Amino acid sequence: MLIRPRDLNNTPNRKGNAMHPREPVFPANRHALYEEHGYSAAIRSGDLLFVSGQVGSRSDGTPETDFGAQVQLAFDNLQATLSAAGCTFDDVIDVTTFHTDPENQFSTIMEAKKLAFPRPPYPNWTAVGVNWLAGFDFEIKVIARIPPQ
Repeated sequence: MLIRPRDLNNTPNRKGNAMHPREPVFPANRHALYEEHGYSAAIRSGDLLFVSGQVGSRSDGTPETDFGAQVQLAFDNLQATLSAAGCTFDDVIDVTTFHTDPENQFSTIMEAKKLAFPRPPYPNWTAVGVNWLAGFDFEIKVIARIPPQ
């Protein structure tokens, strides 16, 4: 069965039930930036939120050059995206981070991590060293559970 992108929201699963619809989520005043690049800041599906990689970009999309400020801005951008879906850092269950120089960047990232996730239970966390992040040095993507309304 060939599935066209427009059919994904109504494609039955193995049990014959319609899958959860995919609902895009955008933080305030950032929709145009995501439209320009052709992706969503996050997708809500059922009670889960899948957040695209957030970088330390300024409001115009350019990288913050200071590494510590870039990491903090990435966490701020992540918080704005989580908030747009009614979530907080307490709702994050899985984290993946990407680093251009893990050995030298780790202590700065751990400081930001402690502020975002100050107490257990901590989310799962996978850190990946990479060669390139389009002018950035750090990226963070998460999966969060959306709290009941």
